[in-house]
Amino acid sequence: MMSCCGGNMAAECAVGEGSLLREEELLRSGKKLDNGRVQYVFSVPNVSCGKCISTVEKALSAVDDVQDQRVNLTLRRVSFTLPEAVSPVDALDEMQRIGYPATPFDFSDEADQEIRRENSRMLRALAVAGFAAGNIMLLSVSVWSGADGPTRDLFHLLSAMIAIPTVAYSGQIFFRNAWAAVRGGHLNMDVPISLAIILATGMSVYESLNSGTEAYFDAAVTLLFFLLIGRYLDFRMRDRARNAVLSLSKMAARGATLVENGATRYIPADEIEPGMTLRIAAGERMPVDAVVSSGSSDLDRSLVTGESAPVHVGKGSFIEAGTLNLTGPLDVRAEQDASHSFLANVMEMLAAAEKGRGSYVRLADRMAQLYAPAVHIMAALAFVGWMIFTGGDWHTSLYTAIAVLIITCPCALGLAVPVVHVIGAARLFEAGILMKDGSALERLAEADTAVFDKTGTLTTGTPEVSSSSIDSSMPEASIAVALANRSIHPASRAIAQWFKGVAEAEIDHIVEVPGSGVEARWNGKTVRLGRAAWVAEIAEGDSGKVKGDAGVAFAIEKRPCAGFTIAETLREDAASAVAMLSREGLSPQLLSGDAEKPVRTIAE
Repeated sequence: MMSCCGGNMAAECAVGEGSLLREEELLRSGKKLDNGRVQYVFSVPNVSCGKCISTVEKALSAVDDVQDQRVNLTLRRVSFTLPEAVSPVDALDEMQRIGYPATPFDFSDEADQEIRRENSRMLRALAVAGFAAGNIMLLSVSVWSGADGPTRDLFHLLSAMIAIPTVAYSGQIFFRNAWAAVRGGHLNMDVPISLAIILATGMSVYESLNSGTEAYFDAAVTLLFFLLIGRYLDFRMRDRARNAVLSLSKMAARGATLVENGATRYIPADEIEPGMTLRIAAGERMPVDAVVSSGSSDLDRSLVTGESAPVHVGKGSFIEAGTLNLTGPLDVRAEQDASHSFLANVMEMLAAAEKGRGSYVRLADRMAQLYAPAVHIMAALAFVGWMIFTGGDWHTSLYTAIAVLIITCPCALGLAVPVVHVIGAARLFEAGILMKDGSALERLAEADTAVFDKTGTLTTGTPEVSSSSIDSSMPEASIAVALANRSIHPASRAIAQWFKGVAEAEIDHIVEVPGSGVEARWNGKTVRLGRAAWVAEIAEGDSGKVKGDAGVAFAIEKRPCAGFTIAETLREDAASAVAMLSREGLSPQLLSGDAEKPVRTIAE
């Protein structure tokens, strides 16, 4: 079976008897759900339009036990659920029968390379069609200007020599898709496009060889060129959405250190099973959802909550996959395998963007289902009608039928819709916003409330020292900056930036205590920078006397504590943006996972 869109992935994928897919590959494509069913996800490279979506979903709905079947056009994949005891082979056999072979879905480098190859193929096809269309137009000018007889025939033949290889090469994207649909016993949007281009080119060749007065090579190649523009823009928009999922997948750890019978060894993430004990060093990301069995550390959970402030964890704490371990080693017990982790679920949510279809998208899907048969019926009626009207003149009748196919080619759906989406997505991307679903633009027009995140949205996302009881000219400043430079904690980085330019004091015996701070020796005395209560243990007085709302403190043994106020900084345009939305009638809200006090301060 040939691929629909320029042969854009492994095309033949037999299932069932004589399967090319191993049973374990099929099982890896499944994810157990709480309701006793299994959700399967497969790559379907042949889907390319709304008609393809409806064809695959309708075919799967007829397979016993299949439920929740959905096709994602962005990632060209299909998902459906089955009872745990039922194999997906029957569903895959049905997809193979209708011309949409499926393979296990993954984000591998090989898949990335195939996407890049498809991008190159489409660009080459577009370039060839554009170059040919320009040259054929130049040759046509002479015919339009009155060239006749042998001169006209020469220009027609020259146009044919350019048009025939161009249509054969650049038209493959549409021809293969149309052929796969016909082989599967149904129609899609590319069938009338292919018929129009082939018939127009074929009739033009016939006219050129028989000294005819009319040839339409320019129309056929130019139509192909403009439709390729739409197809390429649509491909780029969907590839951008796919890249959002890929970039998130690259944040996942590739493996972890397994602790087993007192020995340690590295294992890939896909071999991690629930119950295994893993050792996560500082600076490593959590490969799976897990619970801390020993150790303590600070974590960067910004991937989960969006908040930059580190979170202290200890024995019994639950940690999501993708979380970054900052300060200390942890032994954790795996709670899920990698395919069922928090990060995998987030990727699934991103990839499911197209499942929520807007009203206009649903209307376009319905039109696509009716469009292809309606166009062929109209063209056939035009041919029959002109045969009757002209008394059997097949030549004129066929030209009329071709004209109907060309005029009714889905230029609006094939070019205008992708152009609108790409322009809108590009403008949003320039503003730092990724549009994963075109229907979001429709829903945005109906919005009445603007909900803001805090960290990184209204604020710069980087904590800063707003005040300190230590002046940069004091000896304590050089000690504090020396301690701060020994830690990767965000608060330490903020303090180091606050004292930028201050020379470091000489310290030794440096220890970073997870969840507390940094400790060292200076001139024979213990010095600490970190959590106020911990620092106060070596200081004169108690932690209640520490200045600084954030509780970040510094102390030299047997001397009073000094404090730092760590705060987030509003973006310069935050207040004006909120005011503008208020003037537009939107109600601004702030929703944050941070503590109430800093959130209320920013809100005010």
